[in-house]
Amino acid sequence: MSAFKAYDIRGIYDKDFNCDTVYKIGFFLKELFDAKEIAVCFDKRTSSPEIYENLKKGITDSGADVHSFGLSTTPMSYYIAANKGYKTTVMITASHNPKEYNGLKISGPGAVPVGQESGLLKLKEMVENITPVPCDKKGEEKNFNIKDEYILYMKKKLKKVSNLNISIDCSSGMAGLVAREIFGKKANIILDELDGNFPAHSPNPLEEKARKMIIKEVKENKSDIGIIFDGDADRVMFIDNKGRFISPDLMINVLAYALIENERERVICDIRSSKSCSDYIKLLGGEPIIWKVGHVFAKSKLRETGALYGGELAGHYYFKEFSYCDSGILAAIYVLNTVAEWKRDNIRLSDFIDEFSSWCSSGEINFKTDKKEEIIKRAEEDFKKEHYIKFYDFDGIRFDFDDWWFNFRMSNTEPYLRLVLEAKNKELMEEKLKFIQDKYIKN
Repeated sequence: MSAFKAYDIRGIYDKDFNCDTVYKIGFFLKELFDAKEIAVCFDKRTSSPEIYENLKKGITDSGADVHSFGLSTTPMSYYIAANKGYKTTVMITASHNPKEYNGLKISGPGAVPVGQESGLLKLKEMVENITPVPCDKKGEEKNFNIKDEYILYMKKKLKKVSNLNISIDCSSGMAGLVAREIFGKKANIILDELDGNFPAHSPNPLEEKARKMIIKEVKENKSDIGIIFDGDADRVMFIDNKGRFISPDLMINVLAYALIENERERVICDIRSSKSCSDYIKLLGGEPIIWKVGHVFAKSKLRETGALYGGELAGHYYFKEFSYCDSGILAAIYVLNTVAEWKRDNIRLSDFIDEFSSWCSSGEINFKTDKKEEIIKRAEEDFKKEHYIKFYDFDGIRFDFDDWWFNFRMSNTEPYLRLVLEAKNKELMEEKLKFIQDKYIKN
């Protein structure tokens, strides 16, 4: 059952999981979560209709009802889970993965994510070891639509941004379902026609190739900002007015400007985030909290600490007001509100981002190795002998020094050791990166 991951069920459909797996998942949801009615949403991937039909059959054979909300963004499924009283909500999606992938993301009451410890491990055991026996009284399918309600919810948060020239790339993904109605006719929106084959580019905006079209649009249209969503619109990334890709962790700072109003407001930053994020949040009177990578961990920490919002290097932004869930569109709205305000004061997005350019990041670098644990252990032993400022021992290791820091962590889903390193200038970053690679990766 290689499709069962730490945070969701995901893999290549008909290879890592199939219709039988999906049927069993649907069948056991009722028993596992005591759910008589299960909400189901899906994206536009080519395998989503087949997965939905098998999931529906499993659910109804168990005696539970399927409440189908049809085509949705993943954040729409969170909105349903948080506001419509369901014990279980399932989103059929593989988010930013290539077209041959698909999966299921399960939310509990209040949109609390279901991870390994909160149900996925038990669900995997049931799927592997128990043969479903359909009940005599089968459940029913009922259709619902919250698209208009959701659009209205988002539009109320968008302020006066008519002074902005905006370019948006929906990546042929689910943001296209709602983007024009939320952001308006004036916005230059491309690839908003839903297409599960993702013909123009990958649905993963972290890939440089996937950003070429939006960068071109920003430059040709002289846009104040470019916005690109991933396949299911839970992630968003930004291009500044000069056509430069903005590292997603730096947008935590833009959101800090937009959202922090009171002292001691807590903000979650993932362990890979720039040191400038912690520094800027403190400058505004906030309290940065460094935490693990992954939506289950981030949402849990937000709930535990009552944090105002959180952000990740991967382009996820989580909001207390949105039931502690991530929403690419909500993040884009707050960024647009802020950039419009700045423009009225003759400040450009690039001006703000350049304030943090003193820190130079390697970005996240992946190394394929079968010695992940050994490398992390050796690095921890070595650097504990140094004069570090802070040491984090969750999600791999992170050591902070006066003018640089690094993080080693293992991928939960792929055979990679991941490295992020940041320093006060490019020369120091390159020097430390070479040192780390020579000592731990090449040996």
